Amino acid sequence: QLQLVEFGGGLVQPGGSLRLSCVTSGFALDSYIISWFRQAPGKERVGVSCVSASGDTTKYADSVRGRFTISRDNTKNTVYLQMNNLKSEDTAVYYCAARRPLFSRSNCHYDGMNYWGKGTLVTVSS
Repeated sequence: QLQLVEFGGGLVQPGGSLRLSCVTSGFALDSYIISWFRQAPGKERVGVSCVSASGDTTKYADSVRGRFTISRDNTKNTVYLQMNNLKSEDTAVYYCAARRPLFSRSNCHYDGMNYWGKGTLVTVSS
């Protein structure tokens, strides 16, 4: 049974850092695109970052580029999202999701995710 579980959310002050973990089970992590999404109160869920199955391609939303870093450790079946210089507008529930790549293991994107975690809440506030 394929599962994704997010850890690491919490309350942090503006300018602080958090590292989210997406722990996976039931599938070979290096065969899947893993993407992070977030949903702020009253807003739609949006893609934040993704990493390709091969691990050699990463993408970031403009709002987080330069502050967030995605990485994967296939030996631990875990994908991380390091979030630095957090801002109040980063407050949201963060989800990780997975899907098999269609054409190339070097692609990553936010479309057509098949498997989702339940999310972890990140609150940035003083």
